[in-house]
Amino acid sequence: MAKINRRKWIKQNTYAALALTIPGSFTSSLYKSKEMNTEHPICATCGIQYESATQEHCLVCEDSRQYVNADGQQWTTLPALNKTHKNIIEKVAPNMYAIYTSPRFGIGQHAHLMVTPNGNILWDCIANLDATTIDIIKKLGGIRAIAISHPHYYSTMIEWSKAFDAPIYIHQSDKKWVQRKSEAVHFWEGREKTLWDGLKLVLCAGHFDGATVLYNPDHGGQLLTGDMPLVCSDRKSVTFMYSYPNYIPLSSEAIRYAKESLDPLKYDSVFGAFGTYIRGDGKKAVDFSISRYLGQIK
Repeated sequence: MAKINRRKWIKQNTYAALALTIPGSFTSSLYKSKEMNTEHPICATCGIQYESATQEHCLVCEDSRQYVNADGQQWTTLPALNKTHKNIIEKVAPNMYAIYTSPRFGIGQHAHLMVTPNGNILWDCIANLDATTIDIIKKLGGIRAIAISHPHYYSTMIEWSKAFDAPIYIHQSDKKWVQRKSEAVHFWEGREKTLWDGLKLVLCAGHFDGATVLYNPDHGGQLLTGDMPLVCSDRKSVTFMYSYPNYIPLSSEAIRYAKESLDPLKYDSVFGAFGTYIRGDGKKAVDFSISRYLGQIK
């Protein structure tokens, strides 16, 4: 067995030790299913909030598109999350703010607040919602409606809806994945749903049956995506997957369906779910990416 001196061991284990011992640290706030005794638990792996305190499994994480933590199912709560995490609100376009959590929690997606003349729309959600976030968003004009791209980003959407008295729009095809019931949730059907100021939700399917994008014709045309498509690290292309963490691709039929939905849209920029954006020639980048993908799976 290799020898490790005391100084090296301390250096390697300092952060883990701090997380385990500091009162109120996020790690110390996690608990297993059998220890659950709280209202509306949040899965620590994906960030989705559940209705029942007796929930033992995260149905979303047990699906093949996600995964259960190697240490087993773990839960937290919104009050616990508020104590250990803070949200960052960053202006990423003249009419748009990205909202994300530090340190990273769950999947780590960014929500986006789009400011429009006739009301703001929140695209996707993050789990952490605190008084500061609510106050800042209200000063930016509040939220007229919330739209969610797919189930991985449902998070604490009901808490967001309550805080801003805003309806939530989700495609009917993903209804079974909604873990908290509320009259605020509106299920829409078909290929498109028109909102206001030219905004519309467009069904791409594939990653989930109800996977959706948000389209804004203003500002040169803006396409807000979830995971269908996902903006790549090069910020010049996008990709499509049935499961990203488990590396399961989509069929050519699924890609062609998404192409049919996206083809009529005119847009210059594409805003991804993890802070990766295509700032110009967005439509060309998506068209190129679709052709590249289809060429590889023949």
